[in-house]
Amino acid sequence: MKYRNLGRSGLKVSEISLGSWLTYGTAAEQKAADACVAKAFESGINFFDTANAYNRGEGEKAMGAALRSYDRSSYVLSTKVYFPMGDGPNDRGLSRKHIVEQCNASLKRLGVDYIDVYFCHRYDVNTPLEETLWALDDLVAQGKILYPAVSEWTGAQITEAAAIADRLRFRPLISNQPIYNMFERYIEREVLPVSEKKGLGQVVFSPLAQGILTGKYKPGLELPTDSRAANSRVNSVIKSYLNDAVLGTVQDLSQLAQNLGISVAQLAIAWVLRQPGVSTALIGATKPEQIEENVNAIDVELNADTLEQIEEILKQVASFSPTR
Repeated sequence: MKYRNLGRSGLKVSEISLGSWLTYGTAAEQKAADACVAKAFESGINFFDTANAYNRGEGEKAMGAALRSYDRSSYVLSTKVYFPMGDGPNDRGLSRKHIVEQCNASLKRLGVDYIDVYFCHRYDVNTPLEETLWALDDLVAQGKILYPAVSEWTGAQITEAAAIADRLRFRPLISNQPIYNMFERYIEREVLPVSEKKGLGQVVFSPLAQGILTGKYKPGLELPTDSRAANSRVNSVIKSYLNDAVLGTVQDLSQLAQNLGISVAQLAIAWVLRQPGVSTALIGATKPEQIEENVNAIDVELNADTLEQIEEILKQVASFSPTR
């Protein structure tokens, strides 16, 4: 495994990290979570991500249970706060009340004394940013979290937060967690350059476009019955990928990967990791062998010619805009 600093902090995270979005949380899935976490540790992965909103806390419980047998200092654990965790008016957002209450609840569900990286899951337009940053700074002072971070914030929002932190002498944000893959590249315009300037490293999720970039979905063919896309409860984002233009592009990428002697998934992850502002690529897995394949992407070097070929292939979907 290879490791990178998370932003401008001294925290080292594995280039591949393991998340639990839409993956772990039911009793039937706990064995899968345990097996995947074990394979992750075996592979050198040290960063594990979850969120309070994943299955209303069940994702945190599953991740905490899977990590319980490992020494706490051996891994970096992150979770998040923002989305509704109840029906009350204060059961959501980034107010001091919600942040503090949910941090305490997350610690209990995870079964740990502290959270390494605590993400604001989205930006809250209804709460003063000073209030949010102050609450996070207090949690750092109390030892409940080690580093404050954000997820899917714009360049302007990151800039504003950094200015407030500087002015009020709060601990700086060290990370942003955005979606980033070959089909969704919005962070390249503003978020990456702003984050580099302000010291935030990217923990990118969905590097495989929710499994589309594994090549399992073929143009004109029925969806695999055991796939995420075949599940009627899946979100609209994965459904928006399921068109002939996108799937045809994946077929072309798969041929390029085959010529390089790697899988298309490894090609896609290596492409994400080519960005120096990316600290780690966050993967999801239900089987240990998926982790083993994805981890091998860290040894893939993409030369200038290959990157140019990828860009030519991606021009086929340059106007693609997924439903988010």
